[in-house]
Amino acid sequence: MPDAAAPALPAPGAAERLLQRLEWTVLRRLDGLLQGDHRTLLRGAGVDLADLRAYQSHDDVRHIDWNVTARLDEPHVRVFAEDREMAAWFLVDLSPSVDFGPPGHTKRDVAAGFVAVLARLLTRHGNRVGAVLHHGRGAATADTVLPARASRAHVLHLLHRLIAPPGAPLIAPLTAPLIAPPPAAGRAAPPPGATELHRLLRSAQGVLRRRGTVFVVSDFFSTPGWEKPLGQLAQRHDVVAVRLWDPLERALPDVGPVLLRDPETGETLQVDTRERGLRDRFARLADEREAQLRASLARAGADTLELSTGDDLVDALVRFMELRGHRPRALRATPAWSRQAAPTAAPTSARAG
Repeated sequence: MPDAAAPALPAPGAAERLLQRLEWTVLRRLDGLLQGDHRTLLRGAGVDLADLRAYQSHDDVRHIDWNVTARLDEPHVRVFAEDREMAAWFLVDLSPSVDFGPPGHTKRDVAAGFVAVLARLLTRHGNRVGAVLHHGRGAATADTVLPARASRAHVLHLLHRLIAPPGAPLIAPLTAPLIAPPPAAGRAAPPPGATELHRLLRSAQGVLRRRGTVFVVSDFFSTPGWEKPLGQLAQRHDVVAVRLWDPLERALPDVGPVLLRDPETGETLQVDTRERGLRDRFARLADEREAQLRASLARAGADTLELSTGDDLVDALVRFMELRGHRPRALRATPAWSRQAAPTAAPTSARAG
């Protein structure tokens, strides 16, 4: 039985109109940019060689190319084009923090557009897509699982779920997680409503029976503990972390006194943004979080695509295609933070925009 406190889903026509707009604006542009440059978005077990790359700790040793390894004096593995019966899964964080951003282009809107376009692009070529949706309303609410299917109607149903209105709007133009202190060691339980991303990832481990491609779509504002289950997913599946962010989460503007509210816990804080020291501390903590997050994703073995609320979705997806190796090697995107990790061993990362 549906939760009586949950917001009503939008009218089915809203999802249809949004998907039609994305098909006419984004998919048509992608068709023109990518025609003939790629065969499939999915990579993993298959028969057609897609790429050769440096060996990583989570790779299957059976995929080592010994000829290339001997020639370069460094272990390299073969990466194959994915079989058509493989499925793609979207693990989507729909907690309250993703409702932040400019009106009509919040992180939730960006996530919905990305998932809808990529799902439609995959299903048009015969691939199946499924989803696990995490609502971040506490342990009592189970994640929503949409089985993998290959049809436009299924994509519409998924999009219908993604654009459901949030439970409550923010009361300030900024979120507070970046300036909140880290959780104390040994904390018994997270605050009510806090995102527990590890629950979503562990739920997915019980749902994803066969190897596939997994897109973890989240802003990664979460309680600790998600790194290990993400790494476990990456050992079995081809994992892409799609990180949602807004520029205001990295730099606090000088707009005078404001009331900041953490959208997930409801905690509020009155600050005066005219203070230079406060803005500098905010930026410093944001930079530290960025470095920690990118290091955690790299250790987990997940490729990373960063999507900002101010980015163009087509540009983001083209960079994603380049990241996944469906364009000539010379045109691939340079990792946004390759200088922070070994260039031959770290998973790839692309930043949109």
